[in-house]
Amino acid sequence: MGERAEAKVGRSLDADLNRLHDLVSSRLGDDAALTRATEEAQQELLELTKRTWRRLADSLEDAAERDPGFAQELEELVEKLQSATVAAAGVHRAVAFGGTAVGGNVDIRAEDGSAAALTIGDVTIGSAVRPRQPGPGPGLTTPGSFTASPPPTDTAAYATVTATDHSVAAGHIGQVHQHHYAAPRTPVAWPHQVGVIPAEAAWFQDRAETSRLARMPASGTVDLESANQPLAGRVLTGMGGVGKTQLAAHYARSAWQAGALDVLVWITASSRRAVMAGYAQAAVEILGVAPGPEAAKAFLAWLEPKSQPSPCRWLVVLDDLTDPVDLSGWWPPTSPHGQTLVTTRRKDAALSGGGRRLIEIGLFTEAQALAYLTSALAAHNRVEPEDQLTSLADDLGKLPLALSQAAAYLIDAGISCQTYRGMLADRTLSLADAAPDVLPDDQTHAVAAAWSLSLDRADTLRPAGLARPVLQIASTMDPNGFPEPILTSQPALAYLTTHRTCREENQSDRRVSGNEARAALRVLHRLGLIEHSLEAPHHRIRVHQLVQRATRESLSPVVHAETTHSAADSLLATVGKYRDDRTERRDFLANAHELIQNAQGDLWDPDPHPLLAQFGGTLGADCQFDAAIDHFRQLARDADRLVGPDSKHTLAMRHNLAYWQWLAGDLGTATATLEDLLGDLQRTVGPTSHLTLATRRVLANVKGESGEIATAVEELMKVAEDAAGYLGATDHLTLDIRHNVTYWQGVAGESALAANGIKEVLTVRLQDIDLENMTEGEFEVLLNGLASLIEQRGRNGDAVGAVDQYTDLVEGLSKHFGSGHEATRTLRTSLAWWKGCSGDISGAIMDYTTLLEEESDLEANHPTIRTLLHNLGYWKGKSGDLAGGIAILSDLLERGLRELGPKHPDVQLTRRLLTQFHWANRTVLKLPSPGGTPLSCVRDA
Repeated sequence: MGERAEAKVGRSLDADLNRLHDLVSSRLGDDAALTRATEEAQQELLELTKRTWRRLADSLEDAAERDPGFAQELEELVEKLQSATVAAAGVHRAVAFGGTAVGGNVDIRAEDGSAAALTIGDVTIGSAVRPRQPGPGPGLTTPGSFTASPPPTDTAAYATVTATDHSVAAGHIGQVHQHHYAAPRTPVAWPHQVGVIPAEAAWFQDRAETSRLARMPASGTVDLESANQPLAGRVLTGMGGVGKTQLAAHYARSAWQAGALDVLVWITASSRRAVMAGYAQAAVEILGVAPGPEAAKAFLAWLEPKSQPSPCRWLVVLDDLTDPVDLSGWWPPTSPHGQTLVTTRRKDAALSGGGRRLIEIGLFTEAQALAYLTSALAAHNRVEPEDQLTSLADDLGKLPLALSQAAAYLIDAGISCQTYRGMLADRTLSLADAAPDVLPDDQTHAVAAAWSLSLDRADTLRPAGLARPVLQIASTMDPNGFPEPILTSQPALAYLTTHRTCREENQSDRRVSGNEARAALRVLHRLGLIEHSLEAPHHRIRVHQLVQRATRESLSPVVHAETTHSAADSLLATVGKYRDDRTERRDFLANAHELIQNAQGDLWDPDPHPLLAQFGGTLGADCQFDAAIDHFRQLARDADRLVGPDSKHTLAMRHNLAYWQWLAGDLGTATATLEDLLGDLQRTVGPTSHLTLATRRVLANVKGESGEIATAVEELMKVAEDAAGYLGATDHLTLDIRHNVTYWQGVAGESALAANGIKEVLTVRLQDIDLENMTEGEFEVLLNGLASLIEQRGRNGDAVGAVDQYTDLVEGLSKHFGSGHEATRTLRTSLAWWKGCSGDISGAIMDYTTLLEEESDLEANHPTIRTLLHNLGYWKGKSGDLAGGIAILSDLLERGLRELGPKHPDVQLTRRLLTQFHWANRTVLKLPSPGGTPLSCVRDA
């Protein structure tokens, strides 16, 4: 009979457990805590980890607060399970059907005249069960907030109940309340520790923050301006994985071992409930108070400073604070005898209130990262090249958590550092693939999951549902930083509107605003997922590279493609808004490069995204000619493979490749590339195509650079005539070709003819330009035209007039953009040349020297530096300082031959000029003619 009852209860228990699983799963969905709990259950652990159990309880509590219906259903189901559990535990102890036995140490209260006892001995019921009366019966309350009401067991008057072991028996037992509070105890003697300090990580690294904490007084008083003032507390804040808990543990352990503390309390502050429970436990142990809700308050009251002969020196550590709201009303008091130390990923202003100090915990330095990896590997008799370890630290962004897991993987897998770096670089592998099977130092999360809970929390904060899509776009950019306008551009806002994860009822159809996007950035900043700097001219955002990668790896292929396209559109939409100088252009290049690298082919579907060509063109505009050539060569190969050799996209990439080969000075290769391309264009798209005409234009300019000036003029005039017939006289390409004609006419000595041609082109351009609302491209075209007109005036013999016009133009641009703006510096370079030609050689030398000093951030072989050095050397020799000119040009020629080769046009020009100076220095027979040609990084074509 007992066995059948036990089986029946067991089946009922299984069914109710399944219902509970379905209820929780349907409500929490993909909640990170539930996912982690499922993973641990699948690992057949004896029980969930404390951290997972705590976070799952918090998630259930939050869900119950938001949904009363869910709370009611959950409570009823838990009550039923608790009753079934009691029945399952006691059914084999009953001696007759309907009997009940209760075991264990319980606190029992009796109702309705029943007797209660601390223990229940042998219970024998020898009667039939009396039929149950309708209505609710007495119930059983178990630990927690849920109450169960199992059917009562009523016995007839002739029931026999026997109690043993000093217990009291009764014919009817009312409500039984079971509590697990520890009994009050005698206050402990100092020193005393409450809670467990996390073990110190292997190969713990001393850091600047370690010394900073160590310099803090062991008591709670800090000396400021010779006045003792209480120290309210310190908050260690930083992104997940930087080692905040380890730093706090090292400080607490050091102070404890040094005898500087009487009481040390360590609490994992993942929720308000956890904080209160930690305080209550401290009160029970230290004060000997009865356990209960008031114990936590009693502990905080005890911490308040008091006048006593031997005050207690205490330290309370609140580790891993999830939400500052959880400490509202529960901060330890400011005391001259105690101190509070908090670790958190949050950066909310509330954390620094009340005089508390925020201490930002950053990444390892290069030396710390190298020392850690070297020590960790040496402990297992592993030695790796220092350069490989340094590169690995860079690959992992010097994040301590990532470094420790990488070292563990290297040791467990028995692979080299170089092989591991190859795994990280392989975009077909994820961060999870590079994580060890067993995490080191009692870590609870692999790198890939280290920030998931923070992101889940961020997505619930106002503006709800925007933190995640904002981080998704940010994860495609350069981890070293990008300007805020990218995330507030129209393409970005459209993406945020589509991918918002949750909305309020009144937000269903409303587009996300720029202010909401900024608010989401601040949320991510407060939770330590990004750095949002408000000091930069264009508010900048930085995201650690591993946070970025983990975010990208969480995206489905479809969302990954949508994110990539929206990010590329956003980057292009902001180019004209903030890329007004070299720094901003480099910023664009860094972010475009990172985005393209992370795209995984998405930018080719369905057609090549404009960012691909824009990136290469901007590389060239920055005088990074080799990089531009490599980029377009790869694009041409990709296009040939993806869309075919005769596709317009493939032909366009080949054209761009040839264009930058020309501007890089590789005239022979450019000519061959253009001639092959022109044949394919004539065959596929015909002679009237815009691309065919553009290719003919470039080929004619290359011939001019090669010395065939008359041929260049003749062919360009033919192309201009064809372009006017096919495209129209006012088409931009037609006007560009006519401008090229004037350039080579000026080089050929026909300055007056060239000047007239430039004026005609400018007149046509001005008809379509609103001078009050010019685009960046229109401004550049007009400025180039005006500069060309001044150049022709100087070449026509009026060097003084050229100086005057350049001076006016430079002054105007300096007022609007500043003297350091790139366009202004280009005009200043031309002004310096014509100063020398006008006879003001000392002024030219001074201007070139100043420009070189301003360009000190450029590499020695940058085209701008080569231009300035060549012209400075020229005017040094012209001034009579042949030795000075020869020294400058000799060094320039040596670098040019080494890095550019003897056939590069700039190298050939420098060699010719240097030869002339040597002749002059030795024979004093000839000086360079006034018509010497200056170098220019920006070619007029």
